[in-house]
Amino acid sequence: MSNSKKVDDFLAKLDHPLKEEMKAIRAIITANPKIEEDVKWGGPSFAYKEELATFSPRVKDAAALVFHQGALLKDEGGLLEPGPKGKAYAKIRNMGEVEANKEALEQLVNEWIELMDKK
Repeated sequence: MSNSKKVDDFLAKLDHPLKEEMKAIRAIITANPKIEEDVKWGGPSFAYKEELATFSPRVKDAAALVFHQGALLKDEGGLLEPGPKGKAYAKIRNMGEVEANKEALEQLVNEWIELMDKK
């Protein structure tokens, strides 16, 4: 995993009401050893071959994760809200929602890896 310390430092300094939820989501995403992380576009960002998703810490009422090419994902768990330009958003508002969406997040990560491996 790349740049984990950079992400650790960013989260340590972050003032966000859902910081613990963001940390839990990060742990779910980075549990897959193929996922790399960094701090880009103002938040922790995750990638495999191409950018997968980035937290948007400016959103304060949710742990908002922007899936850069979310339109490519099937989202069988129903977690994503469609956004402009092919993006999609996951907005998680409490730890219960983190736990309830753990499988959906894992499926999105695995689907992304499969898509990138087919390129």
